[in-house]
Order: sequence, then C-alpha cells, then structure tokens
Amino acid sequence: MAKRNFGKEYKNPEELVSLLKSRGLIINDSQKAQHYLQSIGYYRLSAYMHPLLESPKSLHKYKKNASFSKVMMLYRFDKKLRLFLFNEIEKIEIAVRESVMNMTAERTGDIYWLTESSYFRDQTIFKNSTNMLSKEYERSTEDFIEHFKKTYTEPFPPAWILGELLPMGSVNMYYRNLKDKTLKKHIAKRFHLHAPVFESWLSVLTLTRNACCHHARVWNKVNKIIPNDMKEMTRPWITLQSDKKRIYYNICIIKYFLDIISPNNDMLSKLCILFSDYPEIDLNALGFPPKWRNEPLWKDL
Repeated sequence: MAKRNFGKEYKNPEELVSLLKSRGLIINDSQKAQHYLQSIGYYRLSAYMHPLLESPKSLHKYKKNASFSKVMMLYRFDKKLRLFLFNEIEKIEIAVRESVMNMTAERTGDIYWLTESSYFRDQTIFKNSTNMLSKEYERSTEDFIEHFKKTYTEPFPPAWILGELLPMGSVNMYYRNLKDKTLKKHIAKRFHLHAPVFESWLSVLTLTRNACCHHARVWNKVNKIIPNDMKEMTRPWITLQSDKKRIYYNICIIKYFLDIISPNNDMLSKLCILFSDYPEIDLNALGFPPKWRNEPLWKDL
C-alpha cells in the first residue's frame, strides 16, 4: 500500500462534535461531549467509536442509534477492565518472580546467580539484561536497595532482593535465557506447565500488563502473538474453541495462574460484577464463547 500525506488539520472540540454529528453519531449533550473530547482526546476515544461505524468503515458513517453515550460506556468499561486485569496480574507477577529468583538460587547454590554469566545461554542477551538491571539498581531509591548499598560490600544484592527491581517481562527474559533446561522445567512445573508454555503465557501476560499500565485499549483488541497450549493439562482449563488472540484467552491464563497462586480466589465473582455493571457489552467482542461459564476453569467450586 502506497504511503500518502497525513493531510488532516487540527480541529477543536466544538469542530469535532460537529464532524461526528455530520457522520451520524447521536450526541444529545454537545457541551458534555466537547468536555470529554478535551479532557480525554478524540484520538483515544476514536478507538471506541470505530466499532460503531457501518461497513465499509472507511466511509466514516455511523450505524443507526450509535451514540456518544455508548462511546463513553465502552471507554469506561475498558478502563474498569484494565484496572481489574492489572490487579490480578500483579499477584501473578510477584509469584512468578519469587519462583524464578528463589528456585534458581536453591538449585545453583548461588544467591548471586542473577548477575553470573555462566548460568545463561545467550551472552549477548545476558549482557544487555545486566546493563539494564545495573542502571535500575544504581538509580533505585527503594529503602531496601539503599539499605543494601550502605550496609554491604557486594556489588549487587542476592537474587531475591535484586529481582524486586525486575518487571514481569524482564523476569521472563532471564528465565528464557537460563542454560539449565532441567531447572526451567522445574520452575514451570511449579505452575503445572511445560517450559515452552510457561514462557509463552508469561509473554502474553506481559503484553496485557503493559497495555493496562499504559492505558491502552484491551476489551476488543486482537493480540499480535498466539500463546502456546498444552494438550494434556493436569489442572482445570478450557475446552471450548476460543480465539487465542482475544482478551478472553488472556483472562483464562490469568485465572489459571491465580487458581494455583491463590486457591478459592474471587476473580470470577469480580468479573461477573463487572459484566453486570455493563450489560450492553458484547462479550463476543472480547472472545468469550456463549457457554464459557460451563468450562472446567470457570466452574464454581
């Protein structure tokens, strides 16, 4: 596809409201719409306007009964969904970090393994990871890091302390680069998964976490990567055909981890409350199959 000039000029909120009305979007309160366009931004809200367009969407004509109120409903739902997902992923991030840091220290007998090159397969990746971690360590103002710097002579703290500076993506990167395949299997087994599936699912959770952190749209987004799966799951999982690129599959991965980390968790009830608060949401757009509640993963205990 040939590139072309952007060719668009700046429009103020009042002009944008007029443009949206001319395209068929119902706006009952122009002043309120202008306020939201000014405080949230047209570009961000356009992601929630797009599903309301008729086909072909390039004509920029809205469906019958499409309204700015529905745009804001989708926006608010997506925000609540992001907050919900981030809160659940945080629990997984902490548990995975602890498992990787401590189980590797136990197996190697080296509490400083995180900065020791001999444990890693790809030295270029290790060097880049170490440079990144060193910068984080040097500029950290966390009390536990300041205490270690002032109290001890070692250049870095043990892995279970230093690892606290690593986000989920970096933890996964260190895990993927471990030379000891038996160790990787041992860590993955803690979560009843094979190592390649464990790596893949951590990558998916990292993308979801980052989207939540940066306020990106998640409710109907199509993921770029397809997660691996296991043919013989030893714990409750899903059986219905599901689109692995949709957020539903990510949510299932979160629930799977939580059932191990926090048995009898309340993720299902919180999810159902969210859906009941927004009854207009089409769960199909999130990838939920019609009978998802009957899945082994989602059955009430």
